[in-house]
Amino acid sequence: MRQGEDPWSEAELAEVREGLEAQVERLRRDIAEAQTELAERLSDSVEGAGDDPTDTGAKAYQREHDLALAYNTRDLLAQSERAIQRMDAGTYGVCERCGSAIGKARLQAFPRATLCVQCKQREERR
Repeated sequence: MRQGEDPWSEAELAEVREGLEAQVERLRRDIAEAQTELAERLSDSVEGAGDDPTDTGAKAYQREHDLALAYNTRDLLAQSERAIQRMDAGTYGVCERCGSAIGKARLQAFPRATLCVQCKQREERR
């Protein structure tokens, strides 16, 4: 716990957990929808037939953009699931690098945080 902070109450942890669980469900739905859309696009063998190079390039760019969004969504899902696992294990709010408290304010702003501010700053400087 950082100086001047109160420890997490059960109600506060339950609220954070509820938010993370809701986000996990939303992200899973988003991933399923994106996979369905991608499968539909890939199965349409005549789509794009006769397109000029500009159209082909625009469609390739859109596919790359969609894939990047899907990867980001999967990463957020993994981070959210990991935060819930850390709650279950009793390690939520503890920095994975130095073992210090992450800080309530940081976790309220970013509930998936696994590093304290100091360790995160060191990581970003590398």
